Amino acid sequence: MHNKIKYSALAAIFFLASTVMAQTARLQVIHNAADVAAASVDIYLMNDTTELIKLDDFAFRTASPFVDAPAGVDLSVIIATPTSTGNSDGVIATIPIGQLDDMGKYVVFANGVLDPSIYAANPDAVSTGFELLVKSMAREEAVSENVEFFVLHGSTDAPTVDVIARDVATLVNDAPYKSMTEYIEVPADSYILDVTPGSDNSTIVASFEADLSTLAGGSAVVFASGFLDPSTNQNGSAFGILAALVDGTVIEFPAYTPQARMQVIHNSAEVAAGSVDIYLIDDDQNLYSKLDDFGFREASPFIDVPAEVSLTAVIAGPSSTSQTDQVIGDIPVGELTDMETYIVFANGVLDPSSYAANPDGISTGFELLVKPMAREEAMSENVEFFVLHGSTDAPTVDVIARDVATLVNDAPYRAMTDYIEVPANSYILDVTPGSDNSTIVASFEADLSTLAGGSAVVFASGFLDPSTNQNGAAFGILAALADGTVIEFPTYTPEARLQVIHNAADVAAASVDIYLWNTVTNSLVIKLDDFAFRAATPFVDVPAEEALDVIIAASSSVSETDAVIATIPVGELTDMEKYVVFANGVLDPSSYAANSDGIGTGFELLVKPMVREEAISENVEFFVLHGSTDAPTVDVIARDVATLVNDAPYTAMTDYIEVPAASYILDVTPGNDNSTIVASFEADLSTLAGGSAVVFASGFLDPSTNQNGSAFGILAALADGNVVEFTQIITDIRNVDGKNLPASYSLNQNYPNPFNPSTVISFSIPKSEFVSLKIYNILGSEISTLLNEDLNAGNYQVDFNASNLASGTYFYQINAGSYTQIRKMNLIK
Repeated sequence: MHNKIKYSALAAIFFLASTVMAQTARLQVIHNAADVAAASVDIYLMNDTTELIKLDDFAFRTASPFVDAPAGVDLSVIIATPTSTGNSDGVIATIPIGQLDDMGKYVVFANGVLDPSIYAANPDAVSTGFELLVKSMAREEAVSENVEFFVLHGSTDAPTVDVIARDVATLVNDAPYKSMTEYIEVPADSYILDVTPGSDNSTIVASFEADLSTLAGGSAVVFASGFLDPSTNQNGSAFGILAALVDGTVIEFPAYTPQARMQVIHNSAEVAAGSVDIYLIDDDQNLYSKLDDFGFREASPFIDVPAEVSLTAVIAGPSSTSQTDQVIGDIPVGELTDMETYIVFANGVLDPSSYAANPDGISTGFELLVKPMAREEAMSENVEFFVLHGSTDAPTVDVIARDVATLVNDAPYRAMTDYIEVPANSYILDVTPGSDNSTIVASFEADLSTLAGGSAVVFASGFLDPSTNQNGAAFGILAALADGTVIEFPTYTPEARLQVIHNAADVAAASVDIYLWNTVTNSLVIKLDDFAFRAATPFVDVPAEEALDVIIAASSSVSETDAVIATIPVGELTDMEKYVVFANGVLDPSSYAANSDGIGTGFELLVKPMVREEAISENVEFFVLHGSTDAPTVDVIARDVATLVNDAPYTAMTDYIEVPAASYILDVTPGNDNSTIVASFEADLSTLAGGSAVVFASGFLDPSTNQNGSAFGILAALADGNVVEFTQIITDIRNVDGKNLPASYSLNQNYPNPFNPSTVISFSIPKSEFVSLKIYNILGSEISTLLNEDLNAGNYQVDFNASNLASGTYFYQINAGSYTQIRKMNLIK
């Protein structure tokens, strides 16, 4: 408050003076005289005998704001004791300034000591007597968006120095006492300023933290002040670096204390050290950090610790009260490098004789493993980490990111890798002996998908064989993040993906319970309850590399041993493989029509490996199963497009077929006769772009000889378990027998009849004729014209789809030359 009153009064005086002065300059005064007798002074600005300004009780290391002062007249400054009552009272010194330039800007330093004989001499023999040091062409604001300042060497006993912004640039070069630099421009940021002898930048006299981050576009005065050795300078103020802003604010830069950054990870699997207190102390027992009740596989966040001092880590019991209580061990850390980043592992066991020896003969005693040049964040957009082999009883190993790359190669216990960079993703890590990548010791799931731009420590931990290691923690791989979070990677369990489709048309198996049974663990994997014919599961995870059975039971079963119809071994599935399994065939082939190609039709599992849950293109991708027991070898033709299935017998499965997402007419023909269409289906794949499916033929061509089971059809199972049945149609007239020409005209009864919603109308003409085929309702109104064109002699069939008509009686009429015939048909919905 006192300074505010003082500077308000000063501003008022300057304002009054400026109103009568034709010429003015701008002036800032800084008290930088470290003489203990001048710690506080009164300063008078004089024009001859006229007092213009008084700075009352002006303290060492304070500054006035920039104010108006008269220009073009002779000025002097009178320094007086702080109790002075006027410019002639208690005068310490009178110092001429001379004339200031009109509109000029000046910074004036009161500097030096009143009696140099009682203070240490300047080592460069520069006079240290009290004087005014004047900087002309000063700035009240920057001329750029950066920070702009000049530097005064104002410390009387300091030699010629350099001032270096660490890791940036030398700001002041070979500056003796009283020297002032030109203006220096730097970005608004925080800097560490090292003061060194001008001839020896390797010797740092002092270091300071200069936070200029808020001064963008501003101007300042940076000045060295005080004594390097107060004891030889009347115990005056110690050396420092300060900055005076244009409003008179003075900021003293704090001394920089060398610091390092450290993260501590407890990776000692010693059972007696499951939880410990860790003290970080120096040689004088000064405590810098305590990790209280620090548990095995815990990590601290990165913390600041002193650098360039000798440090020791004291390991004590978890209930310790100080670094001398319950001490387990003292481990020297040594001197850390300033501004370096470290990760320190507490590793090994206290009594190696009580634990299994390392197979490579490496000592496993308790110790600190130190990783310098560690990272708190990645230097890229990927994930960056290093790996420690910290498992005492594990041999030299490789760690392989499956199907990606070897991350760790031939690493013995205690080895640490360099930093490894990988995309943020999920990985399977296989740990193998270094000499044998075919033997996997253990596998883990490492989900790094959320760590883009982050850094981590991945470490192997625990014992491969806990039974020979005091039953300590089992082997695992973990990751410690910079904030101290530790993630344990779960053990990877080999898995496959499986879809099951019920395509057994046996009427006794229309609905069944299906049990997928793990014969290794003797446990149930999946139960499909009341699993209906032509139903499909979505893709699900199932165990791989372990023998599996499928148990088919009646739908009323209560367990895998109840009402069993059949047990069929699946065998071992391959890890990460995808399968579609069809339950197909009939339980008692003797009760059903034999396959015309002599293929067995008994109940079985048909397995398709290397299947797809989604397309690998923008089209629709599918494979086809011929799953109809009484159907011969067939072709499936996408009408007017291509043959999709060629000469496929029962149980045959195609490779994947890729087609654009569209609607298709599928004609099923005998494999050796594409002119005979067994059935046709409308397959709408227009909504499945980028999707994958399983297309399967199902049911019986002749239900009447197959226990009146389900009729032949073509269906598609999607990856989510939805099953779509393609509609059977004939959308175009076909000459189904062009070789055996008919002897007479005929119009056959439609089949089926009654029908819903489609039926087939067949007819014969013995010679070429113009043929019309029309549909009428019961009132005689024409409903649809199915045919109206010239046809060659032959036997024909055409489909009529009545999905848009109501139930009722309809008539169809043929006119072929002079031949006319009408028949009745019934639509029942």
